[in-house]
Amino acid sequence: MSDRDSVTVAIVGAGEMGAAVGRRLRESGARVVTSIAGRSAESVARVRSAGLEVVNDDDSLVRDASFVLSIVPPGVAVEVAERLRAPISRAKAPPVFVECNAISPATCRRICKLFDATNFIDAGIIGGPPVAGTQDPAKGPRFYASGRDAYLMTRLASFGLDVAILDGPVGAASGLKLSYAGLTKGFTALCATMLGAAEREGLNDALRAELARSQPNYLKQLDRFVPAMRPKASRFVDEMRQIAEFVGSPDDGATIYEGAALLYQRIARSS
Repeated sequence: MSDRDSVTVAIVGAGEMGAAVGRRLRESGARVVTSIAGRSAESVARVRSAGLEVVNDDDSLVRDASFVLSIVPPGVAVEVAERLRAPISRAKAPPVFVECNAISPATCRRICKLFDATNFIDAGIIGGPPVAGTQDPAKGPRFYASGRDAYLMTRLASFGLDVAILDGPVGAASGLKLSYAGLTKGFTALCATMLGAAEREGLNDALRAELARSQPNYLKQLDRFVPAMRPKASRFVDEMRQIAEFVGSPDDGATIYEGAALLYQRIARSS
């Protein structure tokens, strides 16, 4: 079977990223299925707009799938894997389970153990959702894949995804994703923290003037990342907690990310 032969991909979690990935796969010739059970009206509209095929239950979702891509909030990644374990085991030809969430290597290995008899790929997504209307892999995120079965994901590179194989075990791709997110979203949390502190002391204008004078590139990034973060802050809470677990002890800096989780939680509640 060639990489361009028909493939069915089940998307679990048709949020902004999941729906866009599904659209890219569909536009590139794959059959893409998902479930909207229990989803919000916004999610349902997103699925319809992406042109994804809707099924009603988990057995139908995985029955004909070659791959199951779990793209859900990190706080429910284990729960979703546990829910799909039995339906996948009942499939005549069990699909490859691809764990795509922002979780720690330890959490990823825990999920992997649920799928002893199933091919499993640890995949870290770095970058924003794929751009609609193009099949160019460069117009979207990169999927880093690791583990014994990571090579299987190269098949999806023929369907519009940018796939890079890491020479490492299950947990390597998740670790890379969190290292990247710890820098980018950690930087955003730091910026939001100090902007808030400066504003409370009436120093916002003075701080911005000094940054414009001595760190103009820093100010440009700050003005880009902080406003963009606010409507998405709730998504970052559990991710920061996973990063804290990945970092390790307080002496290693884990407390930084525990604090970032609390900051994002407060911002989400006030938005």
